[in-house]
Amino acid sequence: MNNNPYAWINESLATIHRADWYRCVQTIHGAPGATVVLSGQEVINFASNDYLGLAGDERLQIAAITAIQQFGTGSTGSRLISGHREIHRELEQGIASTKQTEEALVFSSGYLANLGTIAAIVGKRDLILSDEYNHSSLKKGAILSGATVVEYPHCNTAALLQNLQQYRKNHRRCLMITDSVFSMDGDLCPLPQLLDLAEEFSCMLLLDEAHATGVMGDTGAGCVEHFGCTGRELIQIGTLSKALGSLGGYVAGSSSLIDFLRNRAPSWIYTTALSPADTAAALAAVKIVREEPERRSQLWQNVNYLKQLITENLPNLKLLPTESPILCFQLSNAAAALTAGKHLRESGIFAPAIRPPTVSTSRIRISVMATHELGHIQKLVEVIKSIEELDHKV
Repeated sequence: MNNNPYAWINESLATIHRADWYRCVQTIHGAPGATVVLSGQEVINFASNDYLGLAGDERLQIAAITAIQQFGTGSTGSRLISGHREIHRELEQGIASTKQTEEALVFSSGYLANLGTIAAIVGKRDLILSDEYNHSSLKKGAILSGATVVEYPHCNTAALLQNLQQYRKNHRRCLMITDSVFSMDGDLCPLPQLLDLAEEFSCMLLLDEAHATGVMGDTGAGCVEHFGCTGRELIQIGTLSKALGSLGGYVAGSSSLIDFLRNRAPSWIYTTALSPADTAAALAAVKIVREEPERRSQLWQNVNYLKQLITENLPNLKLLPTESPILCFQLSNAAAALTAGKHLRESGIFAPAIRPPTVSTSRIRISVMATHELGHIQKLVEVIKSIEELDHKV
């Protein structure tokens, strides 16, 4: 028996290396954008969630600097003690207006928003039905709640119906949880059907709009707007760190829900409030999304152009179904994904290899931005084509 209680860590790391699952950080130098300097090399950036190109927008920078000058660098405490500022309320009102809900509540991250909300609204006597491809924050929130958790096959409403028929009657409350845009696949949840099932079986529905906020829908309000479900009762969660170019998370819903979360969501109550700079930058982004729809239009033009080039030039590419700016092509295993990612990088393209345990099958994940130029997209397709020609593993 090994007397060192930490010896298992090195053994686990060795296992991770053998499986080609090992990960490490890559340093980006300078400002974010459609091109970035990655470890000294300028590359076209298809790895970012900055879908509208707002993370480097001068107006967000000015808003953040102004907020620091007025409020300082830190919020100094939780919202219920010393951390609340007028700007937090302005952001929450802006989000509620965008989402067309009665109220909204801002958290210090989207992960915290999911953990705190799920843990607050269900407990040991309750049931959670969760899509198997849900984000880690949804899955961890479900575990933290203590509720009985049943996963259903990805976007399979027939299986979900069977689970509801089998388990719903045995529990006090039922919460259905799902991403709206699945971040490692690019497809959308079947929201209208989920809402119908929620109503039929008296369930709450929590929808994570992290990759839909600012991107989906006529005004960028997300998949709820995209599917024409605005006004139907559900819990909407999202992040400020992707299309909105800042940091933080939010919950949008009824006034009573938000009031309850202010009193019961532990990751809001016991966490320092979002910093003034992040809050101000997000508020500026919310206004830009509302006032400049051409950014979103350009994003979708770029997405459609990439899909067109793939259809014309890469007919054998194993592209996963997608209705978002996220496009993924599958590879045979983790080693093949790493090889493809390395070739892309050497060719001036930054598109990450995504491997288990993050996903069930290895792939290259491509994120399209509004600020990508046509030449950027053309080069991406040329490099992917060269990978096919080199090893036929794509």
